[in-house]
Amino acid sequence: QVQLVESGGGLVQAGGSLRLTCVDSGRSFSGYAMGWFRKAPGKEREFVAAISWSGINAAYADSVKGRFTISRDSAKTTVYLQMNNLKPEDTAVYDCAAHGVLYNRDYVPTETSFSPGSWGQGTQVTVSS
Repeated sequence: QVQLVESGGGLVQAGGSLRLTCVDSGRSFSGYAMGWFRKAPGKEREFVAAISWSGINAAYADSVKGRFTISRDSAKTTVYLQMNNLKPEDTAVYDCAAHGVLYNRDYVPTETSFSPGSWGQGTQVTVSS
């Protein structure tokens, strides 16, 4: 069973940076594309970014393109989300998720095709103006 644990959230001023980390504590997401989502108060959960199993391909929501970067380590046990030039509208609880379907190693699900199979517990990101 996939067990995902996020960390790295916090309070930061607008224009600042944070790096979120998602660890597969059960070392179980071998072969899966991974993604980050966020949910702000009063809003629906939204897709942020995804990365293929190989780490070669990535997809981003338009709202974060050029500011956020998703990556994963060579051991494929950790996924990162580097967030730069943060804005108050980035304030949300950020969750990582494993794509629920296995594809080839270079496949990256997009905002419309990502089907979360397992979630972490979330980490709060607050950006002050």
